[in-house]
Amino acid sequence: AVLNGPNLNLLGTREPEVYGRTTLAELEQQVRDEAGRLGVTLSWYQTNHEGAFVDAIQGLRGQAEGALVNAAAFTHTSLAIRDAMLAVRVPFVEVHLSNIFAREAERRHSRLADLAVGIVAGFGPQGYLLGLQGLVTKLRG
Repeated sequence: AVLNGPNLNLLGTREPEVYGRTTLAELEQQVRDEAGRLGVTLSWYQTNHEGAFVDAIQGLRGQAEGALVNAAAFTHTSLAIRDAMLAVRVPFVEVHLSNIFAREAERRHSRLADLAVGIVAGFGPQGYLLGLQGLVTKLRG
């Protein structure tokens, strides 16, 4: 599963100097192509609403072997999302288009990082592909 948080629906036009010009639809196609190459299927989800994000996480139980999670701004603020990830216990890779550790102080802390099997940040859309490759390798162990 791939879960995308708030404002990622604006990719391609929102702060392209930070997030690039690739749209969310283009990113989804790139990730689906890579998933096919790796022989895995995936679901894709994006929401701007914290409760809907929590619902999507809870929906992973019994449905997904692993996930890529770009919680966007929720990464830095949401105990609800952290608690949901703890509850479902689905292995996940935290993904960020920008290097959150080189940005504003409030973006340098992740409430999810210690739960993730890995983190990919700062590689733009390529980070999703790297995250997927790493997650699949880890799950196939």
